[in-house]
Amino acid sequence: MNLAFFIGKRIAFNRQKSFSRFIIRLSVAATAVSVMAMIITLAFVNGFQKTVSEKVFSFWGHLRVQHFEMSKSLVSEETPIKKNDTVYHLIKQQTGVTQVQAFATKSTVLEKKKEIEGILFKGIENDYDSSQLKKFITQGRWLKFDDSLYSREIIISAQVAEELKIYLNDTVNIHFISPQEGTATHRPVRVVGIYKTGIEEYDKLFVLGDLRLIRRLSNWEPDEIGGYEVFIKDYRQMDSVNERLTELPTVWASKTIKEVYPNIFDWLNIQDVNRNVVFVVMAIVAIINLITCLLILVLERTRMVGILKAIGATNNSIQQVFLYNAGVITLAGVGIGLIGGVGLCLLQQYTGFISLDESTYYVNKAPVDIVWWQVAGVCLGTAVVCFICLIVPTLLVRSIKPVKAIQFR
Repeated sequence: MNLAFFIGKRIAFNRQKSFSRFIIRLSVAATAVSVMAMIITLAFVNGFQKTVSEKVFSFWGHLRVQHFEMSKSLVSEETPIKKNDTVYHLIKQQTGVTQVQAFATKSTVLEKKKEIEGILFKGIENDYDSSQLKKFITQGRWLKFDDSLYSREIIISAQVAEELKIYLNDTVNIHFISPQEGTATHRPVRVVGIYKTGIEEYDKLFVLGDLRLIRRLSNWEPDEIGGYEVFIKDYRQMDSVNERLTELPTVWASKTIKEVYPNIFDWLNIQDVNRNVVFVVMAIVAIINLITCLLILVLERTRMVGILKAIGATNNSIQQVFLYNAGVITLAGVGIGLIGGVGLCLLQQYTGFISLDESTYYVNKAPVDIVWWQVAGVCLGTAVVCFICLIVPTLLVRSIKPVKAIQFR
């Protein structure tokens, strides 16, 4: 074992110019690029899924609980239903639920100087947790609920503001239409905030305001709401919490936000497919390069193998010489790939030098989320898989005959 280690070390760190030296460096580079690609892919896919899903959850929570109606679109006005303390506490008591908030939406028309835009008015109450949405406000401030009747303040999106030429602190008219009665009522409101989520489904559609305004202009009872937004601790438990809520003996229906906006989450799930493809391709590239490298090394050292066998070296000890080379190449490639991959991810995280079209990708800069156990898994997994695969070409040593090998040119 000591002799194999000594010879392997001399071969691996040989400074003489040779073809095998070039092949070793090429294999190290290929392994490093593969590891870098896997680390970067993981960080970017994690970043996209985390950032975009958090935007969706911040606006709507993880689940919506509202009145059950067959074949009705979830992105529409809700049938008003009275607040129910029993339902509220049943939801609140579910494992993993952190917050339950009332809301309602109403189809309205926003008007400024005869310029109009159809929107959905999302009404919230004064105890609404604004911490999730405040980070999207690019101008102005959050709503105030000081008025005893209803707040005359709204927050609109940057997209709607641009289309209607609305600026901060402008007064606009908001029209509530009642299809049943064939009438419309309107109220002047002041724009105190402008938000931008980067998700077109939200930005082109929603205005935030006081739920009491919906009640007043829609002739609802003082305790009627559209439904509840439910926030949970771990978004991966959405489906299990939703199953428990649907089993509750109420007339309320529970839906995950994935069912409300399936197109966004379908797009996010496609990133998993892209990630898996990159993993497979990069792993194949690394393994093929290392196997080719080791085969070349064995063939180039055929005379050495013959001499070692002639002086009594066993096949196992000679294999160990080449496996030591394989280990050095693999670890060097994995180490360089680790430094390069993590380094580029950190550079993007702190500088955001890779920018994106927000209308297409929902973010203006490529988001990065480094999960360290995944990075460790990539490095360890690559090293183990490559090293196991490299045992195969060393078996060529067993078929080499000393007499022929010594004469090999």
